[in-house]
Amino acid sequence: MARAFGVSETLIGLTIVAVGTSMPELVTSVIAALKRQGDIAFGNVVGSNIYNILGIGGATAIIAPSHVPSEIVRFDGPLMVLVSALLVCFAATGLRISRWEGLALIAGYVSYIWVLWP
Repeated sequence: MARAFGVSETLIGLTIVAVGTSMPELVTSVIAALKRQGDIAFGNVVGSNIYNILGIGGATAIIAPSHVPSEIVRFDGPLMVLVSALLVCFAATGLRISRWEGLALIAGYVSYIWVLWP
């Protein structure tokens, strides 16, 4: 459906597919946070991202090597590294992520979508 509206494959993968495949992690992390099990919530997020980048990225490249779009190399990759560093900084202060830091992360994602959307 997104293709019918002229949305690029890259944008579909970075937004629609990413959100859809992250829903199980979101639900798990929210339930863990509600049960005051921050270790599971944080570990789930970080572990999922590491696995997606290294495990799935590596397996995909072994099975079917492909071209990485230049916009991902120039913008999305460095942004991912920056946001990961920001998350580490947030987590290191008091060993928790506060509500305002969570709101900052969500605002960052909304801004990211805003910048990407055609």
